Amino acid sequence: MADPSSYRPRPGEIPDSPGVYRFRDEHRRVIYVGKAKSLRQRLANYFQDLANLHPRTRTMVTTAASVEWTVVSTEVEALQLEYSWIKEYDPRFNVKYRDDKSYPYLAVTMNEQFPRVQVMRGHKKKGVRYFGPYGHAWAIRDTVDLLLRVFPVRTCSAGVFKNAARTGRPCLLGYIGKCSAPCVERISPDDHWDLADEFCDFMAGRTGTYLRRLERQMAEAAEEMEYERAARLRDDIGALRKAMEKSAVVLADATDADLIAVAEDELEAAVQIFHVRGGRVRGQRGWVTDKVEEITTGALVEHALQQLYGEETGDAVPKEVLVPALPDPVEPVQQWLTERRGSGVSLRIPQRGDKKALMETVQRNAQQALVLHKTKRASDLTTRSRALEEIADALGLDSAPLRIECYDISHLQGDDVVASMVVFEDGLARKSEYRRFQIKGFAGQDDVRSMHEVITRRFRRYLAEKEKTGEWADGEDGADGTEAGGDGQLMDGPALKDDDGRPKRFAYPPQLVVVDGGQPQVAAAQRALDELGIDDIAVCGLAKRLEEVWLPREDDPVVLPRTSEGLYLLQRVRDEAHRFAITYQRAKRAKRFRSSPLDDVPGLGETRKQALIKHFGSVKRLRSATIDQICEVPGIGRKTAETVAVALARATPAAPAVNTATGEIMDDEDGAPETTADAPGEPVSAGTPDERRGQER
Repeated sequence: MADPSSYRPRPGEIPDSPGVYRFRDEHRRVIYVGKAKSLRQRLANYFQDLANLHPRTRTMVTTAASVEWTVVSTEVEALQLEYSWIKEYDPRFNVKYRDDKSYPYLAVTMNEQFPRVQVMRGHKKKGVRYFGPYGHAWAIRDTVDLLLRVFPVRTCSAGVFKNAARTGRPCLLGYIGKCSAPCVERISPDDHWDLADEFCDFMAGRTGTYLRRLERQMAEAAEEMEYERAARLRDDIGALRKAMEKSAVVLADATDADLIAVAEDELEAAVQIFHVRGGRVRGQRGWVTDKVEEITTGALVEHALQQLYGEETGDAVPKEVLVPALPDPVEPVQQWLTERRGSGVSLRIPQRGDKKALMETVQRNAQQALVLHKTKRASDLTTRSRALEEIADALGLDSAPLRIECYDISHLQGDDVVASMVVFEDGLARKSEYRRFQIKGFAGQDDVRSMHEVITRRFRRYLAEKEKTGEWADGEDGADGTEAGGDGQLMDGPALKDDDGRPKRFAYPPQLVVVDGGQPQVAAAQRALDELGIDDIAVCGLAKRLEEVWLPREDDPVVLPRTSEGLYLLQRVRDEAHRFAITYQRAKRAKRFRSSPLDDVPGLGETRKQALIKHFGSVKRLRSATIDQICEVPGIGRKTAETVAVALARATPAAPAVNTATGEIMDDEDGAPETTADAPGEPVSAGTPDERRGQER
């Protein structure tokens, strides 16, 4: 625990101007990023009597070992730089809104020749139009099912689309009129793109135009006594109205707005967002955060706005954003939103009418989300703190292990031996720090030897990074060419743009290493640390059978109560390491099964491999081709053709595939054993799926 006075800047060093500051710990890792209208006044607040600080602010300043700052011209620039650094460094003490799920969006891939309507989660892609987020994926599918009557846009995957184009037969949706079947050229690419664009317009809230057009067409069909067409149009209108009823009108005048509400207590805050488009609620989402320091509602709103619109541009930022409290000052935030949208954005507190009533509804949702979050065991800060204290007491540690690393070995009967490293900080998984290892030192099945190799490799890298940085001694030059100030903090300047704010892959040591296993694995891990001369990292193992905790050089295990929060946390860490390891092992095995003799041909890229397979149809036919025949493939010269012929001649032909339904040996003409460009082959493994899973470690 550091004394803040040891790295406090000297009087007059901090400029009295807008800027962004970073606190770093003893390992040069950025742990907090903040902005200020006046850096001098803001930083002075951190270096007062510790008794006057908020408990979590006190923890932050005592964890930090240095502070640095960057001066900017305006408060808007400070806001933008703060957001960029928080995204880049992911500081552990910053306000970070946690979400318990990935919200689904209705996405239309307008960047494809034949746009597709589908459910998407995760990061947004360029050229794809998104609508939502929705609370449930089934809500999207229900809406799309109704709209496909009027806008029969493609919804199939790329594989289904290619198969339909190859066979000349559309899928079921094409037969029942819920797809315009561009796969069999029933509609041109341009017309299908226009149809997808109309679908997007309707989802964006411009519904009146299409309803009026369909009603006019229905009336014309009735006048011309085309009653069947009029009936179909009537059903289309009914489908559109039913889809619109799923999101009732909440604001008049087709308003586009986002409403943000905050519910908070002394330790945590919950944020709820309602997305209103065209006067209707099109999506809802929520986040929860720990309050790292004494922070106002306006500051929480500002952080929510950064997270919500930091990656958005154009119409994704609405004209109006309604909030329960305004950031202080509000002008830089409003200007930043205007720049993101490209036109004016109104940021205000609703005072009366429908908007105030809807804000009260959003506020109730936020309050309920906070209550629900409090009941969740894994995310509760008090529970996590108790779990870490219980682990420290049980293992005899000097302090709670804020960073825990867990290692697991996975293989399938000795093949594809891999290892995983997962990281938990403050009792929560930090997935950006996860690492995977391939066992290189030997072949075969030996979990103890594998564990020794992995621990050695991981902490040898840690020692290398530690030696490279030279412990960042005061008054010395940094490893990246930056200069240290007299008190050890880095000063602002163009030459001081370091790349060590984010920890290198193995630069940050844990307080506790957990291995999945018993005495032998624990002994191997401890022996690896002893050989490297590391004596300040604790080691333990968690055995699966009785959930016993094993310590190095101890004959008897530590048995934690079954109701112990510490045991629960160790189990979660161990299970996450096992999940991560076995996922990697299965992916590695699948990649090996899909390998082709062409993979080993030097200088032959994926495009030319696909061209060869497409030209000859299979690797077997390519193997029997002459060099002159190989040269006929576009992009393949004679030297490459000779290299391909030699490589295939040396490679052992793949075993024939077996039709599991009939037991017959399938030939290439039947389209089975060889790997083609569109359908990678999978060898048949012995045993049932359950038996094969039982062989995996």
